[in-house]
Parts: sequence; C-alpha cells; structure tokens
Amino acid sequence: MPTIALLNQAGDKVKDCVLEETVFGIEPNRQVIYDVVNAQRAAMRQGTHDTKGRSEISGGGRKPWKQKGTGRARQGSIRAPQWRGGGTVFGPTPRSYAFKLNKKVKRLGLKSALSYKVQSGKLIAVDSVKFEEIKTKNFIQFLNNINAQGKTLMVCTVEEFTPDLVLSSANVSGTIVLTANSASVYDILCYDKVVVTEAAIKYYEEALK
Repeated sequence: MPTIALLNQAGDKVKDCVLEETVFGIEPNRQVIYDVVNAQRAAMRQGTHDTKGRSEISGGGRKPWKQKGTGRARQGSIRAPQWRGGGTVFGPTPRSYAFKLNKKVKRLGLKSALSYKVQSGKLIAVDSVKFEEIKTKNFIQFLNNINAQGKTLMVCTVEEFTPDLVLSSANVSGTIVLTANSASVYDILCYDKVVVTEAAIKYYEEALK
C-alpha cells in the first residue's frame, strides 16, 4: 500500500499515512482521465452562441420581383442566405455540449488522478487545517511550512470548509480550496500540488473503494 507522510500545520511529520491501494495506488488510466476531463470541459461550455436563420430575419414578406420576364435570377425572398443581410445557413444555435459518462468511468478517472498525484510526489497530506481568524498571511505561512508554493489545490471535507479557511486563501494567487465531494478530475490535474486533509483522504477511501 502507498504510504506518505502526514504533516501538521507547522510542517512537522505526525506519522506515516497508509493510503488505500484501490484508491490511491492504482495504475492511472490515461484514456479514462482524458475522457473524464473532456466531458467536464465540454459541460463547462455555455453554448449560448446563436445566428439568425431566414425565418428569424425581418422583412422579405413579398417576392422581390416577378418570376419571369426581368432577365434576372428568380428570387422568392430577400431573407434568403445569398442576399446581403439574409439568414445564415446551418449556423450555430444555443445548445448544451454536455455528454454522459458512466458512473464507473467517472470513479476510475478520479482514482487515476489521485494515484497519479501520489506517484509523482505531488500529493501532500495534512492532519487538519484550522485558523482562528481570517488572515491571508497565516494561510501563506501554512503553505510555506508544508512546501506547497505555486499552483496548489487544497481539498478538505465539508466540515473543514470554514469561512476562516476559505477567506484566508481567497487572495492567494494560484491557490483554491475545494471540498472533497466537489473537486473534479480536472481540478486535481490542473494544479501542481494537491493538499489533502486526513478527513478528506478517508472520505475518498470510503466513497471510491
């Protein structure tokens, strides 16, 4: 089973944390990771693009000129696409880009992302994180203590997701705090280091086992 050091807020090692092998120690499935991230990125798209078809253009209720005898090509409406200001043919319309993935694929993608971070040495475990006041300096000091500078994702449980923690990290560039049940595969892979509390590790082990 994979084992990593469990640190406290001061950066001192508390004990060795043994991780569940079926969650944090599997061989990352690159294709599944790609599929899950692709689905998550597609679901983020707003899909609000819109163009007007010929039925949505104003005007053009009558035939521009008679069918025969003018020497010009026959026309039925000035809303036709070949006219300036006419409707667009096969243009984009509002739609959802989201597509379905099986629940097992999503779970495997999350386990693969967590296992990848463990194997690459970019997952940092802490016993707990508590702040007595809302102060950015305290959160930066905490990151320095555990050597988690740069782009860092912190994952905690809903109970640990307190206003003191969230607001203390709000102004730290490149850092975000999420709950374990809301952190996606894309979030985990997007950040260089992932800081996970001991309670969040137990949540993943129970939810993904």
